[in-house]
Amino acid sequence: MLCATLCVLLLIWAPVAPGPSTPWKRDTGQQSSSSDVDIYSFHIDSRVSSRYAHTVITSRVANRADQSREVLFEVELPKNAFISNFSMTVGGKTYVGEVKEKEVARQQYDKAVSRGETAGLVSTVGRTMEEFKTSVTVAAHSKVTFELTYEELLKRRHGQYELLVKARPKQVVSNFTISVCIFEPQGISSLEAQGALTTNELSSVVQTTLTEKTAHVLFSPSEEQQRLCKDCGDRGLSGDLIIKYDVSRELPGELQVVNGYFVHYFAPTIDLRIPKSVVFVIDRSGSMSGSKIIQTHEALLQILGDINEQDHFGLISFDSSVSLWKETLVKASPSNLEEARAFVKSITARGATDINEAVLQGAQLLSRAREDKSIPEFSASILILLTDGDPTSGVTNLDQIQANVRQAIQKKHTLYCLGFGFDVNYKFLEKMALENGGVARRIYTHSDAALQLKGFYEEVATPLLLEVEVLFLHQGVANLTRSSFSQYYNGSEIVVAGRLLDNSLDTLVSEVQAQSINAKETFRLEAPVAPETGFQDEQYIFGQYIERLWAYLTVQQLLERELLVSDEEKAQVRGRALELSMLYNFVTPLTSMVVTKPEDGQSSGPQVAEKPKEEQDLEETNRDMSFTMPSADTGSKRAVRKKLAGRGGHSNTGYVRGPRPFPDPVTRVLQEEPTITKVTRVLQEEPTITKEPPLSVRFLVPSKVQVLPLCFDMPVSPGQTLLLFQEPTTGLAIFMEVGAQSRGSFSQIKIQISPSVVIRASALEVTLLHTATVQTWPWPDVSYTSDSLSVSVAGRVLTVTTGDSSVEVLVHQLQSRTHLWARVKDHAYSSGTGGLIGQFQDNISYEVKDSSSRSARIEVRGNVLDATSARSVDYSTLSRQKVDCWLVPPTGLLRDPAAYVSASL
Repeated sequence: MLCATLCVLLLIWAPVAPGPSTPWKRDTGQQSSSSDVDIYSFHIDSRVSSRYAHTVITSRVANRADQSREVLFEVELPKNAFISNFSMTVGGKTYVGEVKEKEVARQQYDKAVSRGETAGLVSTVGRTMEEFKTSVTVAAHSKVTFELTYEELLKRRHGQYELLVKARPKQVVSNFTISVCIFEPQGISSLEAQGALTTNELSSVVQTTLTEKTAHVLFSPSEEQQRLCKDCGDRGLSGDLIIKYDVSRELPGELQVVNGYFVHYFAPTIDLRIPKSVVFVIDRSGSMSGSKIIQTHEALLQILGDINEQDHFGLISFDSSVSLWKETLVKASPSNLEEARAFVKSITARGATDINEAVLQGAQLLSRAREDKSIPEFSASILILLTDGDPTSGVTNLDQIQANVRQAIQKKHTLYCLGFGFDVNYKFLEKMALENGGVARRIYTHSDAALQLKGFYEEVATPLLLEVEVLFLHQGVANLTRSSFSQYYNGSEIVVAGRLLDNSLDTLVSEVQAQSINAKETFRLEAPVAPETGFQDEQYIFGQYIERLWAYLTVQQLLERELLVSDEEKAQVRGRALELSMLYNFVTPLTSMVVTKPEDGQSSGPQVAEKPKEEQDLEETNRDMSFTMPSADTGSKRAVRKKLAGRGGHSNTGYVRGPRPFPDPVTRVLQEEPTITKVTRVLQEEPTITKEPPLSVRFLVPSKVQVLPLCFDMPVSPGQTLLLFQEPTTGLAIFMEVGAQSRGSFSQIKIQISPSVVIRASALEVTLLHTATVQTWPWPDVSYTSDSLSVSVAGRVLTVTTGDSSVEVLVHQLQSRTHLWARVKDHAYSSGTGGLIGQFQDNISYEVKDSSSRSARIEVRGNVLDATSARSVDYSTLSRQKVDCWLVPPTGLLRDPAAYVSASL
């Protein structure tokens, strides 16, 4: 089922001697007996420090036989966890897994596969799990110790954190212990142990200790008690232990600093909810027939019963056509809800799938409601898409659909994508959701699918704050994780982590700005900074947990960001994520753990632990499927996706995937038979192309005389460069480049000191070109000083000083992209100073001829211009304040606007 809280789920499989049908069986010439292999000790030690969980599984196994036996070690760990260590000790020697770059490890993997060896260690299992599996041959009357460590950050859902341990060792263990230690500096407000291992005969075995800031749950059953529980017997325990807890919330959040790293938790208690406007976009295509459509009916009927009377909602169902329940959003009144239930019950499965048109109409419903002011001004706008397949009607090019949806939503609404089953292109849904401020979830086609759908809705049912921004009031803060959030929901938590570069800082101060239903709110927190200290007296603490929490969160967010950035930025983002993965020994999608097994006294070929991707398990399942086009009203869409998943969408060659370690039968069929009649007809349909809207960047021109600044919109195109500033007397010039896929954000800034000295800055690194010398630093490590030039970084600000001039580059992390901005901090302007902003020389005067609250006629530079009242974000400060301004056309304000635009840096 869809976990209502984040599950730290661990399924324990004891090492066993393979039987005749076990795929891990090695021919030793002897028939194994289950009594030969004895797990005499199995410990799970999980320590949770400020929501960051560090779990160590230690299994000690003895081979009691007179012959060598192969011992199998299997455990399951959460998909969102990173393995950080694995070792096995045999014959007094310890073999430790080594984390390597995936491509390097893949070479060793391929060599092992070519020799016919089983090389993979990790695979996807079930909804939230990954399975780690390995084996080793143990000599007669010898022992082996396995130890696996993984780490993860617990997320708060429905007001609780949850730790779930499943135990199924397949035999009685003489020394079996599960120990969970929790330390929360905020204090622990509630603690509860649940699950099969806490019921009936085993209820007395679970020992729980709770103090103000710590909790300890111990489960250590005797051999006799391990036989008592339901479905136990001689095969030992079979059940789960669920630990739920929450922290005290006297303050709106918690700020912790330990050894140069900090974490900010934000989860205020707010009495008044923000109303929401939600549109449900429901797939009713043929593949939804049967249990899927029945479960969708059931879930929607329950959700409609829970919608708050302050909310507005709409319903859309779609196949190859789109049906709106009503042309406008309506309030959740009893009569409207009753009518909506009837509409839901009437939805039947038929036809193909036009995801593009359905989502666009959902966005239009929300946008019209805002324009018509039929919904509250401060309300959360939410789209929830539920689909079980890929687009097969209308626009089917995945990139084009994503572009159309971005254009329609324009950051005004949040899109959540729910993928029903395994026939969906999950990566497509995930990217589309992330691009529009939401997330994607897979709904599993089991008997509890309706509960999964309802559980997800409950997570987003109660928005409390909008436009949440976490700020730190110090220049010495660096490497922040995501700090801007479109909503804060009841029962959730916002987490921001970072580094401190200023060792002289005594107190770290944070400020959270957000919009509540009544007003703009500000929450302020402070935490003492004491170098090389922390909670060292607490026995539950493991190592530098806040530093590792920061690294874990940074890698997770970089991996998400990789889906969204342009090709030119992907290498930088991947490089940074890989660097951190290697540094902290994390097994991530970019790294692998190479394990060399001892075998008969010698080292055998390596095994490779890789983190499976969401779709990988499905691809393996479908390797041997035949390629046929189902009928439009009954079949699965998965076979069609093999063609449509290519970026061409409608091209007969668009289906070819990148290289795989093994031949793919599906790809092979496509290459040999590209003209299957029904498939060709679908692929040759002409796509509907929706043009991207024109891009522009709004600039502010402050005035030292008038109260309101002027502002203007500068038209730009991806890849173009704007000349922001130019000083002919010194040669100083500043250029800002529009990102290729950044919707008008600047992805790179060039500061030219002289023709032979140039500085290029991106969000990840800074490069100095000095005559024939090139130096590059990662963003936080920039430091350069010479007689005529100084370059340094403090937090999100790069400062370049040359002579009497000082230029700052600010890095703004917006919801789905990074936005760079340059400003001239100090400079002695000359009469020839130019550039888009430099021409105004930090001062402009204008005269308002006549005005109303919304418009005016303004005389500036000898021209009388029509102006309208507008707002603009001031990116020249880290706080990004929104300011009122008079918006004027650039043609009347600038001297030759085209002169400030060039093709590239």
